[in-house]
Amino acid sequence: MIGLVLVWRLKDTYKALFEVDSQTMASTDGTLSGNAKGLMRALEDFVSVQSYAALRQVAGLYAYDDNDENTKELTLRSGGEEINEQLEERLNERLSLAGIEVVEARINYLAYAPEIAAVMLRRQQASAIITAREKIVEGAVSMVKMALDKLSSEEIVELDDDKKASMVSNLLVVLCADEQAQPVVNTGTLNM
Repeated sequence: MIGLVLVWRLKDTYKALFEVDSQTMASTDGTLSGNAKGLMRALEDFVSVQSYAALRQVAGLYAYDDNDENTKELTLRSGGEEINEQLEERLNERLSLAGIEVVEARINYLAYAPEIAAVMLRRQQASAIITAREKIVEGAVSMVKMALDKLSSEEIVELDDDKKASMVSNLLVVLCADEQAQPVVNTGTLNM
């Protein structure tokens, strides 16, 4: 769903009178009259049709949003001024034929259609969860490395490769878990 704000003015009345559909300006008796209301209604209809077409043309060139955050592809959501400039150019091309000048044009409303909004929200939530998990794992790995280095450098305990692997596994589970860890007290020997 997309909307636009358009500010325009009539620059060339001669072009407007002869280029805009004269049927829409005709009076009820079928003659073309100097009716200003009829001309304005015809111009407004013309501007409405042309602005809708230009908006669809520009919107069709770009994706709504960038699914891959690593690319810097221009999108409707991130394009801002660049997209608005293109929209204004397209509108000027279309409306100048009828003596109309675009003063300002910009996209003012951009949203997913209701039927896909929920799906896109889930996508955003999933992306946020993945990003958070990556941070958690990154922190956990650095903490495990620090713990192993500290145990080794201070000669607190000698761990063979199996014990290190077990310790790494246990620490990663504890540090990455959604819930708090439940302590387990080992009542046997270390060589079990």
